[in-house]
Amino acid sequence: MESACSPRVSVKREPEDDEFAAKKKGLKRKRIKDEPMEGPSHSSATPTTKKKTKQRGQEEESDGEAQKKKSKKKTEKTVKKEEGEHPNSKKPKKTKEDIAEARLMKIKKKEEEEQSRWRWWEEEKYEDGVKWKFLEHNGPSFPPEYQPLPDNVHFYYNGKKVKLSLAAEEVALFFAQMLDHDYTTKKVFRENYFKDWRKEMTHEERTLIQDLDKCGFGEIHAMHKAKVEARKIMTKEEKLVVKEANKKMVDEYGYCLLDHHKERIGNFKIEPPGLFRGRGEHPKQGLLKKRIQPEDVIINCSKEARVPVPPAGHRWKEVRHDNAVTWLASWTENIQGSIKYIMLNANSKLKGEKDWEKYEVARKLKSCVDNIRNQYTQDLKSKQMGTRQRAVALYFIDKLALRAGNEKEEGETADTVGCCSLRVEHITLHEKLEGNECVVEFDFLGKDSIRYYNKVPVIRKVFKNLKLFLENKQPGDDLFDRLNTGMLNKHLSSLMAGLTAKVFRTYNASITLQEQLKELTNKSDNVPEKLLSYNRANRAVAILCNHQRAPPKTFDQSMANLQAKIDARKEMLSLSKTELKQAKKEAKTKGSSEPRLQTLVERKKAAVQRCEEQLLKMEVQATDREENKQIALGTSKLNYLDPRISVAWCTNMDVPVDKIYNKSQRDKFAWAIDMTEADFEF
Repeated sequence: MESACSPRVSVKREPEDDEFAAKKKGLKRKRIKDEPMEGPSHSSATPTTKKKTKQRGQEEESDGEAQKKKSKKKTEKTVKKEEGEHPNSKKPKKTKEDIAEARLMKIKKKEEEEQSRWRWWEEEKYEDGVKWKFLEHNGPSFPPEYQPLPDNVHFYYNGKKVKLSLAAEEVALFFAQMLDHDYTTKKVFRENYFKDWRKEMTHEERTLIQDLDKCGFGEIHAMHKAKVEARKIMTKEEKLVVKEANKKMVDEYGYCLLDHHKERIGNFKIEPPGLFRGRGEHPKQGLLKKRIQPEDVIINCSKEARVPVPPAGHRWKEVRHDNAVTWLASWTENIQGSIKYIMLNANSKLKGEKDWEKYEVARKLKSCVDNIRNQYTQDLKSKQMGTRQRAVALYFIDKLALRAGNEKEEGETADTVGCCSLRVEHITLHEKLEGNECVVEFDFLGKDSIRYYNKVPVIRKVFKNLKLFLENKQPGDDLFDRLNTGMLNKHLSSLMAGLTAKVFRTYNASITLQEQLKELTNKSDNVPEKLLSYNRANRAVAILCNHQRAPPKTFDQSMANLQAKIDARKEMLSLSKTELKQAKKEAKTKGSSEPRLQTLVERKKAAVQRCEEQLLKMEVQATDREENKQIALGTSKLNYLDPRISVAWCTNMDVPVDKIYNKSQRDKFAWAIDMTEADFEF
């Protein structure tokens, strides 16, 4: 504590101090612009006093600095205001007229879209096998050529700078771009990459570069990251330039003329070169995906159409005029040897017709599925082992919606299997398990390396046959050693025209959705509750088809934010109820002499009702998110569920279709939305 005789520290008062004092007295004081902003002065303190008042001086200094900054900001704001600037100006609030005009424009745009839409489903179909009669397009868009590294970015080997040839440098860049990924730490990836990279090197480079661990990609990686960050902080003007360039490319390559109607092309870009990743532990991960040249590409268009012009100095591999196929261009990629296609967009006539046909074939199965089930049940007792295996496989495909599985060369792809390619190691038989008898435990990697794990009770005949199939076999042996997908589909096509294992999957998915919607939906529910029921029905299908996903990275934070909103809404509801209670009490006390109070009561009632509806909507949303965090609903909704089931349900339940399908999905299923009646049954 300072003594009374200690010299007083002189601190100049800031404008805020005077302003605050003036306000306390109820007086107004005009701000003096450009008032000097000085910090606290300690010049009058003697050396002995300085020591005693050091802490106090520091506190006053920090306070003074804070006030100085605050005052400076206020001064700047005042000056800006005088000059007519609005640093934090908000967008002008829209008037009722503006909102009404925007709504009318939206309705008008929607009507124009509907009028211009090609209603191909109302036209007569072409004869079998003919997909189109006129097709014209501009071919695919090729990725830009490789640009060499700038002079200040170097590759290092064993600590020394090495100037690579262009071909080797480009492939080095591919690896450098992936240094943040786990792939570059995997042995298979690194070995495959180094093997393919050396093929692109000159003889001198191959002689020098012998070990990937001695390669320094740091500067190239830093350059790549800097470019990524630069894209994130682009100005509005820079983004607009990129947007315009993309629009120009879409206008040139993104559309075609199909039977003289303008149709959008799905993906018109040739994939750029890079490193193959694959799904799961793919044996070919790390190999070089080579640059596709026009000489690799086959073009398909009609004879009377203008043939697309190839890039300067190049020519197409071939130009075809095949109207029995739906692709516009094709080429063979070098990793798997598979053919890649450029096709029309999901909302095109060709895709829509294919979807419609797919669901119609699945609907036909409904009329003969009982006979097929009786047939394969009888075949479980056949004297032919191959027939028994086919019957058990059909049982699994029908009851569990398993994919049939395709034959693959060993070592060429990831170790994924389907029903026909199951091995002994993928199933375990339990006479009794968890209160059930004859249980089959499945554990294998399915399509896209998604794990399928399920414990299923089966009928006694199937269980006995499985025990028979397992006899004298090793874990790596085929479970169905006398069956393949081709044999299975050939048998199915003899039972019904167009029937394949995939049709069973589509049929079971669609019929499950229809049954679940009938069971779960209540017409008296409000829209959010009906949507929850729809998603639960969709979820049952996704589980049946094993459509899984990893929980989103932001899931926990997203749920926490939603819960905070729910808690805030509950507080608001509690407050609204209290206010309603008080309003009712006051209205009751004063009676009908105060009509204003009755109006207030009605307003408070409406506020409570609004709060309750909003709270219910949020709680339903939270339940929906939690239930579906590891389930991918979109896959089944877009690929396995007949959209007419959903459209009919929306009509019957008074739910807008746009609550189920977004804009692009409504375009994809325009045929179903237009033709479906309320009484539709799959």
